[in-house]
Amino acid sequence: MPETGAAVHLQDQLEILIQDFRTSTEPPMPVFVVHAQDSADDDAVTGLVRQLYTGQEAHGTRCAVAQDVYEGPTEVRRAAAMVRALSDPKKWGGPKAVYRRYAFPRLRLVHAIDDAVAALGDTWPAPAPGSPEAGQDQRQRLLDQLARQRWRPKGTARWRSGLPLFDMAHILPASLVTVLAALLARSDWFVAVAAGLAFLLLLTVLNYVLPGRAPIFLWLRRESRWFMTTTFLRAADQDDPTEVSLLRPVRSWKAIAARAYDVAEALTAGGDFHLQLCVLALREDLRDNHRRWSWDLRGFKRPRPPMLFLPHADDRNGGIELIRAISDVRSRRSELDPLLVVAAVRSDEVPRLERGVVRTAPDPEPVPPRFGERLRTWYREWARDLRAEQSPSRERSVLPWVMKIPLPHDQLGPVEERHRHLRAATRPTLARLVWALHTLVLVTVLLAAGTVMRADSLQDRYCSASVLTANRDTRLERTPGGDTECIGIATGGVRFADWLPAPKPSDEIRTLTADDETPWTVDELEDRIAGQNADVLARHSGKYVTVVYAGPLSADPAGSSFVKGAEELAGVHLAQAVINKNSSVKLRVLVANGGVDLGHQKEMAKAIAAYAADDPTVVGVVGTGRDLESSRATTRTLLEAGLPVVSGTNSATYLPREFANWFSLAATDEWQIEQLGLIAAQLRRPDRRQYGLVLARDTANTDDLYTDEQARYGQEMLRRQGFARLEPRRYVLSGGKPELRSHAQEICRGGRVPSVIYFAGRVEDIDPLMTQLGTEPGCAGKPLSILTGDDLSKADFTAGGQSVAPKVTLYHAALAELESAATKTTFYLSAAAYLPGLQGRRVRYDSPALASGQTALAHDATRALYWAATRDDRPQSRASTWVNLRSVEIEGMATGTIDFTRAPLYGDRTGHSIVLKRVRRAADGTADTRVLCSRTAGDTKPLTVKECRIR
Repeated sequence: MPETGAAVHLQDQLEILIQDFRTSTEPPMPVFVVHAQDSADDDAVTGLVRQLYTGQEAHGTRCAVAQDVYEGPTEVRRAAAMVRALSDPKKWGGPKAVYRRYAFPRLRLVHAIDDAVAALGDTWPAPAPGSPEAGQDQRQRLLDQLARQRWRPKGTARWRSGLPLFDMAHILPASLVTVLAALLARSDWFVAVAAGLAFLLLLTVLNYVLPGRAPIFLWLRRESRWFMTTTFLRAADQDDPTEVSLLRPVRSWKAIAARAYDVAEALTAGGDFHLQLCVLALREDLRDNHRRWSWDLRGFKRPRPPMLFLPHADDRNGGIELIRAISDVRSRRSELDPLLVVAAVRSDEVPRLERGVVRTAPDPEPVPPRFGERLRTWYREWARDLRAEQSPSRERSVLPWVMKIPLPHDQLGPVEERHRHLRAATRPTLARLVWALHTLVLVTVLLAAGTVMRADSLQDRYCSASVLTANRDTRLERTPGGDTECIGIATGGVRFADWLPAPKPSDEIRTLTADDETPWTVDELEDRIAGQNADVLARHSGKYVTVVYAGPLSADPAGSSFVKGAEELAGVHLAQAVINKNSSVKLRVLVANGGVDLGHQKEMAKAIAAYAADDPTVVGVVGTGRDLESSRATTRTLLEAGLPVVSGTNSATYLPREFANWFSLAATDEWQIEQLGLIAAQLRRPDRRQYGLVLARDTANTDDLYTDEQARYGQEMLRRQGFARLEPRRYVLSGGKPELRSHAQEICRGGRVPSVIYFAGRVEDIDPLMTQLGTEPGCAGKPLSILTGDDLSKADFTAGGQSVAPKVTLYHAALAELESAATKTTFYLSAAAYLPGLQGRRVRYDSPALASGQTALAHDATRALYWAATRDDRPQSRASTWVNLRSVEIEGMATGTIDFTRAPLYGDRTGHSIVLKRVRRAADGTADTRVLCSRTAGDTKPLTVKECRIR
């Protein structure tokens, strides 16, 4: 703390100025030059300045103190060296200074040009004739040197904090713009962030790593804008551009290069220009560091002006020249700057300052005022006269910004009584409170609101979402009926059963009775599969393969089954349980849902492909059991992901012909209908004209391709068998029910009543059709044969689920011959052991839960894919699995022998399982079902008319 009377009064005067500065009155900040009236007191004045420095540092003022000696050939150069030392932010502000350190980009730019000129030496800009430098472009030489220095002063770090990412006033905003652009393009958030980070890394490499070039966005930096707009500098060549523009980088770069060359030439000329330019840059940097309406309101957060203390201002350190330069630059500029200078000058060097506040000795006063009152009077007089003293026409107005303060001997002694000195208000500024705490609260509230909105958005889009993130392997989609279903591949605890509606009492199936379809639920199957998966990952890491089941696992109240994929999922789980029980290479199963009737199977396939890209253990897909218009796109997506598909029930004819990754256990539609032609041939009587009709469900507003294929191949089959074909008919659905009454009337009441109808519809439509045929005159009570495909294998005629009209005979194909294969397989024993609802029960091929063959086909498909993925008892890659599938030959499966060895590329294979059944109405009104002929899987012997006799 101050120890002398003069120090106390000067400290009070400084605090008065600080208080005025704090209250935004922007008082002019003089250069206080203190000197002793007696040369014997010079050292005491020096000590006084140091006391002031110590006191201001304790108050939290950002202070810098100059050394006694600076290197340089002249006093001006030593003054410039002093200014250069002040460009180090560490020179300003002690531990009590608030807010962050100062930045001096303008001053560093001037030093960079000065260092480039010094590095070029005396050969620039006028090299000796005949020297290598004489033939070079001197401007380019300067720019090359600046590029080597990265437009920085020599000896400075390439970046301030060790990592280049923190010195990017423009690179970071550019990267954020990239992120926003990616988000506006509807990219995933992680894609947007990755794009921003990649752009950030690219610009960082270009900005910091590549040698010999100027930094990117140099033309947008604040020091470059100042460099081009200050009136202190003027381009020598008026044809050169003189401004920088955001949208004109090339022109801006040329302007900066031209201005740098002009400044460099001026620096080589010597004189006061170098010092004054450094002082101007220092002044502008300090003004910017205290600019109140900046983005961070830093001027409000720095309520105390910066102070420079010169304990020895003399020719050794250039202090007097620095004082003169500060005054000259301030006189040339119209803006106030916050720098307050306190300098001590020896009494014999005071004349070098030429002018002071007190021009003549004051008249004697009866009672001399105290020194503090005189000090304040001198300051008011100096401020009042400042405008006139800066006038260019005023004689000898050289140092108008200097306020000389002579110190008498009695003010340099220790004070006898210590008193409390003045101190500017120390409470935090409003900006620090508002822009820190309150802004933080506001930002927090906004972030919280944004987080809630984002969470709500994620909850609406994804099946499993938290506050900020979501499981993107599954997402929510709308069903045709307006309900919500979960689509994708279940990972991370997602269960498709969670999105199934609670079943009605009539739909609840839990115990095995004569009326049961499936005694298990999707929830039970998913839980058991998850348990198997957890055991595989925990105990058999690196010794397993992953198979994805892709099927319809959404609720379909209007369909023949509440969840159509439940039977297939049971077969996949059964295969997993058996394999993991008996094999060293384990099977992990992931479940994927394509929605009701696989209506969203394209989205499901994309989710599977995306997941498989990150999980090399995924070797293939089981399922995709419906033939839809989207089946091609689905299979192509999986093909591009390198995933083979083994389907149990998809009977599409075109898929094995178009896709090398397609393998199916189901007989194709074309081949099925060829076998049904054996029945049609027996129904045809050559002695009379018989009509054949194709009745198909309308698919105009759906993507059902199975029905179209059935109708097309059925029409061709009737033509080959010699039936007079009637115009095909299409019936529509209304409220989920088929509208067949008008068709039945036209079919039965016309003059050409068909004797054979090929029904290209779904199993749920068979009851309404039988009702109409059994009551419509012209058809009721008359012989009529109906042929149809494998979808009717889902019907349960024995349990009364479906019925047959009187005199109507129904012939249909089924994909799985279970009875003949039952004696050669352990499938039913395994089903009783592992499937929910069947434990401990006697299970047969004709048990209601398994009779449709859906479970058996899914089981066999999974076993075939697993066999290919674990050849030689080792996990195989995805590509190897695909190749190995063509060598699969497994006996003892639920449907017979699975044999892909004779499956040609892009062609039809043989050896499908097939059953041709006849259903008639019995005398008691029930349905009588009989197998006409069949083949188990692997049997390539063709069916014959004799073998499939209907009489």
